[in-house]
Amino acid sequence: MRKLLLFSLLCMLLPVAAAAAPEGACDGVTVGAADTAAYFPLLRGRRVAVLANQTSRVGDEHLVDLLHRSGVRLTAIFSPEHGFRGTADAGEHVASSVDERTGVPIRSLYDGRTRRPSDEAMRSFDVLLVDMQDVGLRFYTYYISMLRMMDSCADFGRAVVVLDRPNPNGSYIDGPVLDMKYKSGVGALPIPVVHGLTMGEIARMAVGEGWAKPCDLTVVPCRRYTHATRYELPVAPSPNLPTQRSIYLYPSICLFEGTVVSLGRGTDRPFECYGHPDMPADRYGFVFTPRPTAGAKHPPLEGRLCRGVDLSEKPCEEILAEELTLDYVIDAYRALGLGEAFFTPMFEKLIGVGWVREMILDGRSAAEIRARWRPDVERFAKMREKYLIYE
Repeated sequence: MRKLLLFSLLCMLLPVAAAAAPEGACDGVTVGAADTAAYFPLLRGRRVAVLANQTSRVGDEHLVDLLHRSGVRLTAIFSPEHGFRGTADAGEHVASSVDERTGVPIRSLYDGRTRRPSDEAMRSFDVLLVDMQDVGLRFYTYYISMLRMMDSCADFGRAVVVLDRPNPNGSYIDGPVLDMKYKSGVGALPIPVVHGLTMGEIARMAVGEGWAKPCDLTVVPCRRYTHATRYELPVAPSPNLPTQRSIYLYPSICLFEGTVVSLGRGTDRPFECYGHPDMPADRYGFVFTPRPTAGAKHPPLEGRLCRGVDLSEKPCEEILAEELTLDYVIDAYRALGLGEAFFTPMFEKLIGVGWVREMILDGRSAAEIRARWRPDVERFAKMREKYLIYE
């Protein structure tokens, strides 16, 4: 029988103090990792591993350093896509290593070989702490790494404690529910593109719906957070999401990863623009040339002058009001006139269904396509209600 422990949610309703924000707080929100009183007792006398990266911070201190300084017996660090320091390219293989500050081994889950940790790695700890900043998209891979670790912990009888963080795209749900024939490394669950869940909530839902194996799961929630909270991320969650605007545009602009169009990797505005060398100059005055950069060693269309659209000045409120929109993809599709050649097989893995491409090829509008996936969103919204931690 699974064990779903949950720290009291009443703390979220406490008023924000007039004094300085507590350590680990941002925009009045206190993240789960800062609530040490809730989870340190669960670590006492046990060997502890963490699934963490550069976002796993409590104020100015990394969670690993906090645990080490506090005398917690830390035996392993598991790192997701982009590595423990968050500097690797999307999908890049990252070797295992050792944390220089603490001497704790770092076991990469993105080394190109590890679908799940070795038996030796799983036997090295008793409880796993999960603390990573997600951005609330089905194709953002941190939740997939968490689910794989949860399954392994279920197999080995290890406890899992999720230190929750806000979802910056948590105020809405949008996009088709994944058709599981397109399940991949960028889509693991039958959920919409924008699912509106925190990492803690998605962990609860995965166990509750049987998408993950039953495990000893505890979620330490954020304080003073609701899904309507505008949360500005204090640390970039990955190399090519450097700004709040890029995070808000990500649901719509990332779909270009399944096309021949550049979304600005290798520029100073990744996920804040799009373009292609063959987009007509008389209609697209913005130009950029992708170059190798940190986090984009070999960007698509590298070294080629692209014409397109600059979204880097678009107000965040307008982006949030659009939610997930296909207008950008349809604009580029029509401008290039390539037909089927505009798309790559990655498009279905990202959007999650086959019929969106077909509707675009048939000349349907973004509004018509959205109307087709709307019932998916409504069904999912109802299904997720019992797993929500926050208003």
